[in-house]
Amino acid sequence: MIRLPERKARSETKSAIRRTALRLDRQGQIERLASRPVDVLVVGGGVTGCYTALDAVTRGLTVALVERDDFASGTSSKSSKMVHGGLRYIEQGNLPLVRRSLLERQRFRRNAPHLVQRLPFVFPVLAQDGVFDARIATAFEGLLWTYDLAGGWRIGRLHQRLTVPEVLARAPRLRADQLKGGLLYYDSRTDDARLTLTIARTAAHFGATVLNGAACRGLLREGGRVRGATVEVDGREIEVRAGVVINATGVWSDTLDAMSDPGHRPRIRPAKGVHIVVPWTRLPVDGTVTVPVPGRARRATCTRWGDVVVVGTTDTDYDGSMDEVLCTASEMRYLLDGANTAFDADLTPDDVIGSIAGLRPLVSSKDGKEGATLDMSRDHRVTTDAYGLVTVTGGKLTTSRHMGELVVDEALKVLGRRARCRTAHLPLLGGAGYDAEATSATGGLGAHLGGRYGTEARFVADLFAEDPSLMEPIAPGSAHLRAEVVYAARCELARSVDDVLSRRTRMRVFARDLSVRAAPEVGRLLQRELGLSDDEVARQVDDYVSGIEREKTVLMEEVS
Repeated sequence: MIRLPERKARSETKSAIRRTALRLDRQGQIERLASRPVDVLVVGGGVTGCYTALDAVTRGLTVALVERDDFASGTSSKSSKMVHGGLRYIEQGNLPLVRRSLLERQRFRRNAPHLVQRLPFVFPVLAQDGVFDARIATAFEGLLWTYDLAGGWRIGRLHQRLTVPEVLARAPRLRADQLKGGLLYYDSRTDDARLTLTIARTAAHFGATVLNGAACRGLLREGGRVRGATVEVDGREIEVRAGVVINATGVWSDTLDAMSDPGHRPRIRPAKGVHIVVPWTRLPVDGTVTVPVPGRARRATCTRWGDVVVVGTTDTDYDGSMDEVLCTASEMRYLLDGANTAFDADLTPDDVIGSIAGLRPLVSSKDGKEGATLDMSRDHRVTTDAYGLVTVTGGKLTTSRHMGELVVDEALKVLGRRARCRTAHLPLLGGAGYDAEATSATGGLGAHLGGRYGTEARFVADLFAEDPSLMEPIAPGSAHLRAEVVYAARCELARSVDDVLSRRTRMRVFARDLSVRAAPEVGRLLQRELGLSDDEVARQVDDYVSGIEREKTVLMEEVS
């Protein structure tokens, strides 16, 4: 059995409460990666890879995690942002996945209360042309009872029926001419990128080496077995020796699998999911309202996120570049049509102030006869090839902790060792001792920082004493402060303007045009913290602005 060092064997809750900020020095992480072999090397810094690293290091293993781009830069920052059991999986007959997901949802709410919040979902019941009409509402309520009994009750609320006035109180612009009432239940939501980053930082807190901007260029072999990888980071090539390598690269996993086994047959079927963002004043809803999309099987959700509403999602096959996935004009109009059919909103493309486009790493069966991506299983798969490479594919954000546990169980078999999983009750950094309701009630700056950093918000606030100008917003009208950029550089391994605006603050998604105005100030602050040259800062700002313009151009192209 592996035993944690004494300092790690104490209460996990106490060990997750820090008294000083966890600073992550990039050069220090690089030197650690270069100077020592590890038991486990995780390739891929999405939510599954990060939770795998956290699980492994808290079992007493030495761990390194490398990510080619940035933590959560792929699928894990472009999800629906729901931490949920999945009503649709009950409809598909996959009750075990629902049970597991609802258990993991509760663990997330307990271990990361600052990042995972309870969210009401409303299903309007219409006389016709709705997601549910009065004839099937009763049957659907039976499904909700199944959901509650499968574990939905853990959230502290059971589903309920709503009257017409109660539905309209939550969605005042919902077209009421056919409205007969509604059904309400509860799930949760999260800022997926910050959740992933926090998991990675928690792994670093327990001793893991974590690095973004570190690309796996090849695998190392000893005796015909995979025993490490060649990693390129900041122009330097490092050979990382490892007892076991774990492939957690999501939609890119076939590439690494093929490096291990030249006979590997591709098994990932990417499914594209798209969301658009509109101002809340144009589509006022409370929580999430689920509406029909004319002529389509999938339902659309309209979810409030502060002063904006996220409308999504699509679910279609994808065969384009996996390194540039953008929302198209036709996808935008598909979602606008769904919202305009259900709401008296008259939304137009000019109302779209942001978009999210990402790929789900669905796993094809051996015969490849799954049909539409919407109907494919969201179950995960953990395998070990003949050369000892462990690969995790499929799954979803909600079950990422459990997936990490199963992956490390498999890795321990390769290592010939045993150790008990510790993550089920392990608070993430900022989560231990955090009171979400009390912090939310304070409003203002306290609620803003608390909802992003939890109990670690005090470390961001400490920067105000160092430099009072850090209390200023990064752009007029932004809720994000200059101190958050400094903290991102010192403690969150942010390397670029895009890292900060796309994933540390999420301004690129929720306030796209404002993020462009913030880019020069973010560049200035990063230059001071990271010692970047004037040319490098100018390049980063130009690249960011050009990326936004490319995004907007594709979004507004005329459909042929």
